[in-house]
Amino acid sequence: MKFQPDSIDVQSISGYGPGWISVGNEKISTSIVLGSRGERFEWNCDQFENLSEAHFAQLAALGTELIIFGSGDRIRFPNPAWIAPLVSRQIGIETMDVQAACRTYNILAGEGRHVAVALLMPSP
Repeated sequence: MKFQPDSIDVQSISGYGPGWISVGNEKISTSIVLGSRGERFEWNCDQFENLSEAHFAQLAALGTELIIFGSGDRIRFPNPAWIAPLVSRQIGIETMDVQAACRTYNILAGEGRHVAVALLMPSP
């Protein structure tokens, strides 16, 4: 039996560890947003306590069907006021730790869904 690795036609997360992810061969240790349609930008926040509605308004502007929010090394739910821009555009949001967010993003993006992952990578 011949085995072939799974591959998807969208940018995907190829690895992760404490405080970093890899996209292809590039190691990233800052907060970042990746989208299944090629969107990619630094998410200018390095601490959960510094998040605001403006950060989630950036995500709402992507117009995806779902935002996967990786809140760091543990699950921390965003303040309801922060996600108001997503709610007003009927964009779903799921919160999980960064590692689970990476896995979930890869699965949904690989299925062809219009999703984005916002990963909060706290600075040491």
